[in-house]
Amino acid sequence: MQLISYNINGIRAAMRNGLIDWLAQHSFDVLCFQEVKATTDVVDLKPFEALGYQYHWHAAEKKGYSGVATFSKIMPTNVVLGCGIQAYDCEGRILRTDFDDVTLLNCYFPSGTTGEVRQGVKMEFLSDFYDYVQNLRQTRPKLIVVGDYNIAHNAIDIHDPVRNKNTTGFLPDERAWMDRWFASGMTDGFRFKHPGEVAYSWWSYRAGARSGNKGWRIDYASVTDNLRDQIIDCRMLPDAVHADHCPVWLTLNIKKQPVF
Repeated sequence: MQLISYNINGIRAAMRNGLIDWLAQHSFDVLCFQEVKATTDVVDLKPFEALGYQYHWHAAEKKGYSGVATFSKIMPTNVVLGCGIQAYDCEGRILRTDFDDVTLLNCYFPSGTTGEVRQGVKMEFLSDFYDYVQNLRQTRPKLIVVGDYNIAHNAIDIHDPVRNKNTTGFLPDERAWMDRWFASGMTDGFRFKHPGEVAYSWWSYRAGARSGNKGWRIDYASVTDNLRDQIIDCRMLPDAVHADHCPVWLTLNIKKQPVF
């Protein structure tokens, strides 16, 4: 199974920037998009259908904001919109799709970049999300948790760790949460396969950050430890330039389900 996790910063903008042509050159089974910033009625989804994808969509109540969507060529056996917490579900942050005994969570974590109030929301989300996943694992022990976590875990994951030590997305409390997350039986797919490699998934639009590779790795493909040995590879795909993020590509040696 090949999947990508991609914060596309607006699905319509990404499509204008060549997303469909790029997807046509690859053979991904599952696409997990974050920040779709739209509802299905305002997006022409026929190009995705022509590539063999069906979709499940969890939009935010606020127009033009947040939202996640999962496109797949494989038929899910169960789909759940949200995590059951209204404060996050109204912002379209979590979309669950089950493929037999494997559960995929497509997630868009709050950013905290707009001030103390939203940083507080982010920290509450991290706590609630951790509990949600631990509870889910009681009945669904095989999890893949992909998305924009909006946190650079370690110094290797950010181009200027010293200058950004007090910046949201690299705060000590956020990084401590990542420590706890990966100590709880979750594996960072990219870091597991490429322990010393420097790779980023997001670049500011300012001052040529992307051309100078001054980025952050804030997008992840985590798997429960019981799937770790089934990871074939996990990489950033920086040549995809449809948004300010790039995709995280994960390939797992797990059985594919029937196609649509």
